[in-house]
Amino acid sequence: MTFDEIKHLLAARFGDTVIVGEERTGLQPALLIQPDSIVDVCRELRDNPKTYFDFLSSLSGVDYGVDSGRFGVVYHLASIPYRLQLTLKITIEHDRNSDELPAFKSVSSVYRTADWHEREAYDLLGIYFEGHPDLRRILLPDDWEGYPLQKDYKTAEYYKGIKID
Repeated sequence: MTFDEIKHLLAARFGDTVIVGEERTGLQPALLIQPDSIVDVCRELRDNPKTYFDFLSSLSGVDYGVDSGRFGVVYHLASIPYRLQLTLKITIEHDRNSDELPAFKSVSSVYRTADWHEREAYDLLGIYFEGHPDLRRILLPDDWEGYPLQKDYKTAEYYKGIKID
């Protein structure tokens, strides 16, 4: 299937509002998906015999910067039997002054590999994944304060009495 055929398949299945945009520049085109629909879209792309995107090769959290006030997630899907790749992106606005973390639905029920990818995005960027079975830090100590890959992160001077350079 081509990029446009996949786009039409999703629009036919979920309606025109499921795709909020597209990016055709760069190495791989991407579909910008309505964030609340990401689980259903991933499940459709995995289970549909025309697409069979059976592998989530990467999931990355994105902080689009303090001025943009946006966070996002990028999904790189692959169909091993059809030798296809597809990129999906979701974004939301987030007020950095809020105590709540930016939140997206977890796709770990669709792709088991999302479990650790989502934990990494949570640990380093502070992106919360609703419905994740075990969302906790994976790289940093449990008592670490903050999320080091957020654009406005301020490194602590000390951690447990050890100077951080």
